[in-house]
Amino acid sequence: MKTFTQAAVAIALCGASVLAFAQATPAGLWRTIDDDGKTEKSLVRIAENGGNYVGKVEKISDPAKAGEKCVECKGAQKDQPIQGMTILSGVRQSADDSTLFDGGEITDPANGKTYKVRLHPIEGGKKLEVRGYVGIPALGRTQTWVRAE
Repeated sequence: MKTFTQAAVAIALCGASVLAFAQATPAGLWRTIDDDGKTEKSLVRIAENGGNYVGKVEKISDPAKAGEKCVECKGAQKDQPIQGMTILSGVRQSADDSTLFDGGEITDPANGKTYKVRLHPIEGGKKLEVRGYVGIPALGRTQTWVRAE
């Protein structure tokens, strides 16, 4: 009976660690928060496919802005609706630090600029630090997004 109990505890702990790891990835639905730290701007869904993370704007929070287009964007994104737009691409888990996800790009639809991006799940995956930067991570800004689901 002791062996059965030990096995059950081991299985439960393994399951809990898998769930904790699953929540510590950027995959999921996120509430983007404006630089003021209070105002919700949109919902972005980040999905993982073969180790590559991609994020799309699923919903714009302000109904008056829901139909806005990315007039400042370049290339294929120019004049496309922001809602439904892929704004995050090419992100992979860091080889140097398993808690970081980087190597991709993020587009700011407000100004149409594209930046390198680093994602860092915090608080057990309940929040996501999103850092857009030019050149090196020290030259950029960070927003904290909140998991919506």
